[in-house]
Amino acid sequence: MSPSSETAQGGKRLVIVESPAKAKTIKGYLGPGYIVEASVGHIRDLPGTAAEVPDKYTGEVRRLGVDVDHDFAPIYVVNSDKKAQVSKLKQLLAESDELFLATDEDREGEAIAWHLQQVLKPKVPVKRMVFHEITKAAIQEAVANPRELNQRLVDAQETRRILDRLYGYEVSPVLWKKVMPKLSAGRVQSVATRLVVERERERIAFTSASYWDLVATFATGRAPADAANPENFGARLASVDGKRIASGRDFGQDGRLKSANTLHLDEQAARALAAALQQTAFSVRSVESKPYRRSPYAPFRTTTLQQEASRKLGFGAKRTMQVAQKLYENGFITYMRTDSTTLSETAVAAARAQVTQLYGAEYLPDAPRVYASKVKNAQEAHEAIRPSGDRFRTPAETALSGDDFRLYELIWMRTVASQMKDAVGQSVTVRVGGTSSDRRDVEFSASGKIITFHGFLKAYVEGADDPNAELDDRERRLPQLTEGDPLAADQLTPEGHATKPPARYTEASLVKELEDREIGRPSTYASIIDTIINRRYVFKKGTALVPSFLSFAVVNLLEKHFGRLVDYDFTAKMEDDLDRIAAGQAESVPWLKRFYFGEGEGTGTAAEAGNGDGDHLGGLKELVTDLGAIDAREISSFRLSDEITLRVGRYGPYVEKSGTDPEQPGQRADIPDELPPDELTVALAEELLAKPSGDYELGQDPHSGNMLVAKDGRYGPYVTEILPEGTPKTGKNAVKPRTASLFKTMSLDTVTLDDALKLLSLPRVVGADAEGVEITAQNGRYGPYLKKGTDSRSLTSEEQLFTVTLEEALAIYAQPKQRGRAAAAPPLKELGTDPVSERPVVVKDGRFGPYVTDGETNATLRKDDDVETITPERGYELLAEKRARGPVKKVAKKAPAKKAAAKKTTTAKTTTAKKTAAKKTTAAKTGTAKKTAAKKTAATSPAPDEG
Repeated sequence: MSPSSETAQGGKRLVIVESPAKAKTIKGYLGPGYIVEASVGHIRDLPGTAAEVPDKYTGEVRRLGVDVDHDFAPIYVVNSDKKAQVSKLKQLLAESDELFLATDEDREGEAIAWHLQQVLKPKVPVKRMVFHEITKAAIQEAVANPRELNQRLVDAQETRRILDRLYGYEVSPVLWKKVMPKLSAGRVQSVATRLVVERERERIAFTSASYWDLVATFATGRAPADAANPENFGARLASVDGKRIASGRDFGQDGRLKSANTLHLDEQAARALAAALQQTAFSVRSVESKPYRRSPYAPFRTTTLQQEASRKLGFGAKRTMQVAQKLYENGFITYMRTDSTTLSETAVAAARAQVTQLYGAEYLPDAPRVYASKVKNAQEAHEAIRPSGDRFRTPAETALSGDDFRLYELIWMRTVASQMKDAVGQSVTVRVGGTSSDRRDVEFSASGKIITFHGFLKAYVEGADDPNAELDDRERRLPQLTEGDPLAADQLTPEGHATKPPARYTEASLVKELEDREIGRPSTYASIIDTIINRRYVFKKGTALVPSFLSFAVVNLLEKHFGRLVDYDFTAKMEDDLDRIAAGQAESVPWLKRFYFGEGEGTGTAAEAGNGDGDHLGGLKELVTDLGAIDAREISSFRLSDEITLRVGRYGPYVEKSGTDPEQPGQRADIPDELPPDELTVALAEELLAKPSGDYELGQDPHSGNMLVAKDGRYGPYVTEILPEGTPKTGKNAVKPRTASLFKTMSLDTVTLDDALKLLSLPRVVGADAEGVEITAQNGRYGPYLKKGTDSRSLTSEEQLFTVTLEEALAIYAQPKQRGRAAAAPPLKELGTDPVSERPVVVKDGRFGPYVTDGETNATLRKDDDVETITPERGYELLAEKRARGPVKKVAKKAPAKKAAAKKTTTAKTTTAKKTAAKKTTAAKTGTAKKTAAKKTAATSPAPDEG
């Protein structure tokens, strides 16, 4: 963005925001005299690696990036990828007469503004400019009414940052040592993972129960019938001889009835009762009518927007926030990270005006609706998420498309509906009775609902997490009945049912659970869910979040040895403490001392430390110091039966069957990566163990004398050699055994020594061309091919690797290299029409594996997606995510000035630079800095800390 060189009457003013997109929109509203530039997220943070820490710091300070012995002083460093931007900001500031810090008005935005002030060291007046929507009126109002930096918010964010750094950097290394390298723990991510694991444990322990009932269709015998007064209606068996019929809610997790006061029908009993009711004369025993009233839903806050976008649009939490941020930065909606459900007077007036305009005055309540926030410690300075401006644009007026249009439409409908009248009607419950041929008294029950005035339901109906749940606008009409009316049973059908295990969490339901338990801040939930998926603690099966076996081991360790740190109440209390610190009701340093060192470190009283209801903190340092009591093998072992144990090893999960000799390892078999834990039964484990596995000795290599073996590895069967004892495995003299994957036509049962020798002989030298350039036949990731220098040509079969002659190879190279594609293969699966592009979506098999496409956009299937089970909604979601990311942006090689930046990170390659550049354009306030840092330090440091 080229800053304006024109100067306003009051001099040149520099306005700094977080993202280029936000800067571009705001610049259009400020005009001459203002330079608007982006910091591109955080410019300064705690160091990602020890190498970034200044040399004057040593020991624990260098490792943690926090001086725990001196009031937990943080060590801040300018992010390496932000140094060029900081230099640019300093240059622009030197040419300016005033500085406006216009970052978001929340803890993190306030912290970014503070860091900018600390790093830039302005010598001109500094003003804090805040706004909740990016409209011309709001921006001009913010410029005219700046405020001072809120140090209390800065301190609160810094306390959270330090807390999460200590938690992550102290607990994560325990996981590295006892479970697997490169794992991470986090204050909220570990608790979120525990929730998902506990739900899976419930599913594993669940025992299904079957139960039966009767469904009847009753006829009134009246004619003619119409939609308002139907002739027939359905009812379900409610009781027999006054005893209520058992339904799913009456059974416990163990498959047994919770109470003896219900009647449990099996199939035989249900069919016998149906037969005994064939000649029964039924009549209406009671009709109970109640008024129905449903009030509008509150306007969206962050979590309810994430939940509803998941239900209605199929968006994940991360995707919802990406689209919402884009809408905010381009001036379409108000700030999207908010706990508040309140609307400003201007917004209420705009919503009420549209109700009258679009639906009529009869849908407008006499007085504006006011929504009180139900969120503890909500930041009421923010509004709810709503369309921006003092007049709401209808979706058709925005010129938006795709995901942007769909999410804006959702927000617009919800906001307008929040200012409409209640929906009203009548709900009716009818009881129908009769006596069976064996003298049993039976009652059936039917319920109906009639909406006489739809009110807000004309504009918006909230979705439900349960796909079988009835939505608010659903009507069920019953005939007009009175007590004593005779009825005939046209049909009596026995129906069998089975109780189902608790549903796995979806992103929407996990967000709701975290919020209900008051764990973490709602604004961080999207990044938390993204983290536990990226860390392989959780994978998605459709929309369900499934815990990996790895997460079982991690949660097992944390529960047994760090129980308080993953305790739900403890985590919620910590959140209360942090809010008390933010409110100025507690001091951060005494609280951090108690959390890290425990009592007795000069911390003062419990109230001063931030917990008004007694001590619940301990000493993290002591917990992570003595690890001798943690048995790594026990932590990662889960018994399936007396003989079979599930173990989580460093290279993945496997089952082990104990042998007769306890000193010897038992029979082992790898578990498929994407197997849901509740599907690992003893029978399946036996099946996996029965498959060919282990080492198949094929014989000795006649040249080296090494034994050749065939193995079944995690990525398929292969052959390798056993090196002699004493062969160096590490260091510069290390020797690696030769390894080769089996051909697709081979199997462990049939592979021979000759096959192994041929496979290990690859690559094979075919010969040389007329210029002496060697041609080799090789087997690669994408199949067999010839290679001559840098020129590769595909072969048609794996067998050609051993049979292709020099003449045939030269003939292949004599042909022009095929740049186009071969004839398109038929799709693997058809998914339907994409709701955005309105083009047919299919699954195809590509060079890099199966992918979905609508002919315009391609998206590779993720590791948890399966061609056979992928749903149309999942296909549309993958395409939408790909569109949201946009095309990969290429960085041109040019100015020498950029080389200097490259030298600062000597390990970064061109691809890294490209990815970093791409990330800079995402405009994500926190994700930009943190994700880039994470990529550079993934091998040496824990996960990015949680805010």
